[in-house]
Amino acid sequence: MPLATTRRAGLVDQVIEQLRGAVTRGEWPIGERIPTEPELVEQLGVGRNTVREAVRALAHSGLLEVRQGDGTYVRATSEVSGAIRRLCGAELREVLQVRRLMEVEGARLAAAARTEEDLAELRELLDRRDADLQSKQVAEFARTDAEFHLAVVRCGHNTLLTELYRGLSEAITASVAATLDDPEHAQEIKHRGIVEAIAAQDADRAAAEACGFLDELLARLARKQQNER
Repeated sequence: MPLATTRRAGLVDQVIEQLRGAVTRGEWPIGERIPTEPELVEQLGVGRNTVREAVRALAHSGLLEVRQGDGTYVRATSEVSGAIRRLCGAELREVLQVRRLMEVEGARLAAAARTEEDLAELRELLDRRDADLQSKQVAEFARTDAEFHLAVVRCGHNTLLTELYRGLSEAITASVAATLDDPEHAQEIKHRGIVEAIAAQDADRAAAEACGFLDELLARLARKQQNER
């Protein structure tokens, strides 16, 4: 992985961008240990202090995790999702609240701006989601469900909202998995109503459908936390 540029100014920033690129492209998957400091020095052709400072910056932003005596591991694929993991941790309620803010408006925009190609993608993802749940493929279901909600937001054709939502994808996928403690309840959340409302270009109904199941999840979580006290 040779350093892409040789300009001297901002060398640490160049290394940060190079390492961040390796993470976001999936060259170093989440949970995997990255090359050692001496290996990075040799690969990038820069000094040890430059590599150390770049790794420290990415660890501070949540992309990497330095484990003393063990190495440095990939923690997240973006600074946004890394921040969510670091700040929220097990605070599922906060993740659901943020999802509610973004997904309700995303569904509203989708109803107004969707195309026929968008609808075809939503229906395909929904069929995959339901099949994963039916076959009890929990990990696959969580990923497909999160992908479906991203597709809904993407149907609104608001680039900024889509990228913000995409940056939270790991936290969203984790929140889906965390709410699968009751498979029968998950089976009841069909999401067909969201797609039907978007297809009918009924913005208010699409927003209500997106809001309804998240409000229900938040209420269930509140009851669960109350019972645990």
